[in-house]
Amino acid sequence: DGARTDRPSPVAVRIPYRALDGFLAVRAWLRPAHAEAGPIEVGDKATAVTARLHGTELGEDAVVRLRGRRSREERTLSPSVDGDGRGFRFTVDHADLTGVAVRYWDVHVLPTADAAPVRVGRVLDDVADRKHSFVYAAASDGGQLVRPYYTVDNDLSFEVTDPG
Repeated sequence: DGARTDRPSPVAVRIPYRALDGFLAVRAWLRPAHAEAGPIEVGDKATAVTARLHGTELGEDAVVRLRGRRSREERTLSPSVDGDGRGFRFTVDHADLTGVAVRYWDVHVLPTADAAPVRVGRVLDDVADRKHSFVYAAASDGGQLVRPYYTVDNDLSFEVTDPG
């Protein structure tokens, strides 16, 4: 698991894989910093995410921000930070994401108040495309379903949908 080794900035990742046409392809990411998602625990009322920051460290004023895609809606969470300033955990209350006209919520961590947002995702292993292979259960809250998922870029987001 590549997430266990701390990586300096910039965080460079290359994952070779077999493309649909049978040829060798390579997915590549180059980011100033990256927050690697670890275990994701979906509960009835909330989802807990454990992650590790690479390329920088979390300050005392670090926050996790969920931003509605194509929306101005935002939710800010205070993460629990490990003693090394890189590992962190946060919990998303499903009720905080429902009841507004936002379907997709993208997850970022702001290492300090004045830092650029760092996308939370999962790229430090050998899975080139997690969107259809890492599928999490949806939890019902307030008549809507909330589920974490990985985007086509292997970034972590949440989706809110109506049942049915």
